[in-house]
Parts: sequence; structure tokens; C-alpha cells
Amino acid sequence: MNKFRKIIVTGASGFVSRNLRKYLSERNIDLISISRNNFKQFKNESKIVSKNYDEKNLLKKIKDSDALIHLVGIGKQSVDIDYNVVNTEFTNHIVNLCKKAKIKKIVYLSGLGVSAKTSTGYFISKYNSEKIIINSGINYTIFRPSYIVGKDDLLTKHLHKQINNGLIKIPGSGSYMIQPIHINDVVKIIFKSITEVKFKNKIIDLVGSDRISFEKYVKLFSKGTNTIIKKINLEYSYRDAITNPKSDFGIDDLNILIGNFKGNHNKLKKFTGMKFESVMRLLESGRLF
Repeated sequence: MNKFRKIIVTGASGFVSRNLRKYLSERNIDLISISRNNFKQFKNESKIVSKNYDEKNLLKKIKDSDALIHLVGIGKQSVDIDYNVVNTEFTNHIVNLCKKAKIKKIVYLSGLGVSAKTSTGYFISKYNSEKIIINSGINYTIFRPSYIVGKDDLLTKHLHKQINNGLIKIPGSGSYMIQPIHINDVVKIIFKSITEVKFKNKIIDLVGSDRISFEKYVKLFSKGTNTIIKKINLEYSYRDAITNPKSDFGIDDLNILIGNFKGNHNKLKKFTGMKFESVMRLLESGRLF
């Protein structure tokens, strides 16, 4: 018998959300999934499309739910939408909804490298969102993920697009390190965070077992495709990010990429008791995508 009455997922049409909703649905969890955009519905799932996540329309539907997993966010700003509005102010709106609906738990995906010392706009918005959640009085788990990879994640789609064009551009030296984690492991950990008491009021780095240079990641990803890999001057990459809204990388994409942010995977492994997929081994075997 399912002990959960209801789990809510916001940002339902996103990459992490789609995989999480599928995972929860397969375990017969009752879901209420919300998105601004239309999305495919799974079994045991109530679907809500709401442009503004209006309290009047949502409150009765989400009342007394066991947990809300908040996955709405943006990673690139424009003149029409900014980090503070989506990442911070909207998180405040969601937290207020949780309080009024008497939701028992909130799970939030922040970012690896977020801290009180940050100076980048994206990380500041995420840090301020964390503070809102921490100060809410609601039981929370905040994850700070590195690159979450799998079929159709943003990095994968970006690299596939460049492979189709025959050229992958690497900003700068490519020697900076990333610590990718597979989506299958991510959804399992999120599920654990709403079922196990030890996750209460924790901030946890969500990172894979392998630290790999971006250049090596690109080479393994494009293995066997005859794609040209070209290093681009970092100054040019930043200039393009500043002046070209269609640039391969936004300013904060570059800041995150070259930041060399590191999480403690051994601590994560010990805490969760999980066996993790090695992204590097999956890349080497061609089984990642």
C-alpha cells in the first residue's frame, strides 16, 4: 500500500522533472505535476498547466501533500526574464504556497558552487532561494548538483547539435573539471530525500564519482563521429556570450563551466548508501545516451 497521499513536482516539462515523474509513476506514487507548458502525462499523475502557478487555482489541489519537489529555474538571462524573478521570487511564491497548503516537505535543486561568497548572478539567485527555503520552517532538502546528464539534458543536446554541424567548440583550455552525475542516480536520491528522515534540513552536493576535464568529456562524447574539436579563445567566448543572445554559452554558463567546482562524492555515497553509475565508464562504453 502506498503510504504517500500526494507528491507535487513543479517545472514538470523539464529534463530532471520528466525523468523524476516517470520514476515516481513507476512506483505508483500519486503525483500532481505542474508546468507553464503542456507535457505528457504519466499514470497516477494529475496534470496542471498553469502560466503563473496561481494560488487560487492550485491551493485546494495541492493541500496537505507529503512533499513538493521544486524544479523550476532558468540558467540564462534575457531582457524579458531574469534570475531574480524566476529563481528567487518564484521560489518565494512556491514556499508561500507550501505554507498555506500545509505541505510537509520541500526539495529544491540549487547548484554546485552556490555559497554565501558567490558573486555571479545565477548563484546569487540560487543562494537567496536557499535562504527562503531554510527560513520557511518547512522540512527541506536542498541539493547542489553538478551537471546532470542523460538523454536530452541541456549539455547533451548542445553537444549533439555541434556534432551534427561537424564542429565542437571548447571555450578556453578545456582543462577545467566537471563532476557529472547521471539522471538515474539523481531521481533515486530525490526519492530517498522524501522517504528517509536523515535527509531532513540538509544541504547536499549532488555529484558523480568522476572528475573529468571538459575537453576529455567532449572527446569521449564525440568518439567515433569524426567531429572536429576546436578550442576557442576564452575572451572571445565571453564577448560572444555578452553580445549574442544565441551564443553557445551564456555568461553564467561559462562561469560555472570554468569554475572547477568540486563536491564530495564519497560523502554523498556514504550518506545515501547507493551504488552510483560512473559517467566516464558510460561515456567510454557508448552507453550513456
